[in-house]
Amino acid sequence: MSSILTNNSAMVALQTLKSINMNLGKVQNEISTGKTVESAKDNAATWAISKVMSSDVEGFKAISDSLSLGQATVGVALNGAETITDLLTEIKGKIVNAQEENVDRAKIQTDIEALTDQIGSIVSAAQFNGLNLLNDDGIETTDQTSNILSSLDRAGDGSVTAGEISVDRVNLGTDKASYLESATTYVAGSANGGAVAATVDATDGAGAVIDVAGTSVDQTAGTVFVLQLTGTDADASNFTPADYTTNDGDDGNTADIAYVAQEGDTAVEVAAGLKAAFDVWRVENGLDADDFNIVDDGDGSLTGTSANGITDATDTIAFQVNIRNSDLTEGATTRAGSLSMLEAIDVSTNEGADDALAAIEGLIQTSIDTAASLGSSGGQIETQSEFISKLTDGLTSGIGALVDADMEAASAKLQALQTQQQLGVQALSIANQAPQTILSLFR
Repeated sequence: MSSILTNNSAMVALQTLKSINMNLGKVQNEISTGKTVESAKDNAATWAISKVMSSDVEGFKAISDSLSLGQATVGVALNGAETITDLLTEIKGKIVNAQEENVDRAKIQTDIEALTDQIGSIVSAAQFNGLNLLNDDGIETTDQTSNILSSLDRAGDGSVTAGEISVDRVNLGTDKASYLESATTYVAGSANGGAVAATVDATDGAGAVIDVAGTSVDQTAGTVFVLQLTGTDADASNFTPADYTTNDGDDGNTADIAYVAQEGDTAVEVAAGLKAAFDVWRVENGLDADDFNIVDDGDGSLTGTSANGITDATDTIAFQVNIRNSDLTEGATTRAGSLSMLEAIDVSTNEGADDALAAIEGLIQTSIDTAASLGSSGGQIETQSEFISKLTDGLTSGIGALVDADMEAASAKLQALQTQQQLGVQALSIANQAPQTILSLFR
């Protein structure tokens, strides 16, 4: 039946043409944007996944910048540590030369002092963008580490946590520990430890022990431990008590034998620090270790020994550890540099040359250990940087697989739809002409 009111063929042709035009518009949009999923209405699930992955890619790009900055910082510190190791090796050569008696030790000492100053200059200059990994003399309430952002770890529930690479900061400085007297509060006889003491005399000089661990002190950053010695010569014998007497920092507001705790220290670290400070003091004052020495027992205790410095039972050396709580707001409390022994080296005498030879090996090893640690951290950062670069490329490729248009397929589809569009237009034109044939029936 033909009707002039309802043209079913035209309606079918029109709907077909609309569908073709809609698909054609979609393909043209894919070609112009390069994406098959451009917005959430195209494919909500795929779009949401791609957006999360895209945000991770942006985060990893920032992490890559952070790793580059960290790698440069560690590289500067590593170069400084290696240079310091070379300078210490050069100092060792001069110390070895000073073992001979028929050399100009004064000139050798001048050379050693110049090299020591150069080491101090390197430590001060080994910074990148304000961060110096070789100089942590400032007292902080956090661990002495530098944390470098290294990754974003996404859990199954969608939560994200930051991963970090921790690089230990060290102090290769040559300064002794110091603190302002006005910035401290002396703690004596309290539950927090106070002073613990022992006395070395001719009877028990080989085994007098003070137990730093027994003080139960809270070794928080800034707590100052001062080793005080008091020599006594009751019978005016050959023993010279003044040689074995120190104060606890009252003169010049600087402790002679002190260790400033850093965060995380235990009594073992405190005892080792006091032993190192004592060695510097002993060498500076030209005292023989056989006369009086302090030994680190490795368990948080210190043992005083004397092989020939104490002549009889009336001669004693009392030694104790005093504790001061530093006021960190004053900013004047500093830890001792791990190369502080350099400032005490004096090869102008036979005893000084012997002490210097014994000390230099430990200083070189300290510098080598520092360089090795920094080298390990640098390698870790480099490996992580390479991984982040590959991970970013992998995520970017994955996002493309989800949302990018297949341009070859889109091109072929465009050609087919354009052909369909032309045929659809022709079919609609034919359908629209159908009512015209009805006029022939009325002629």
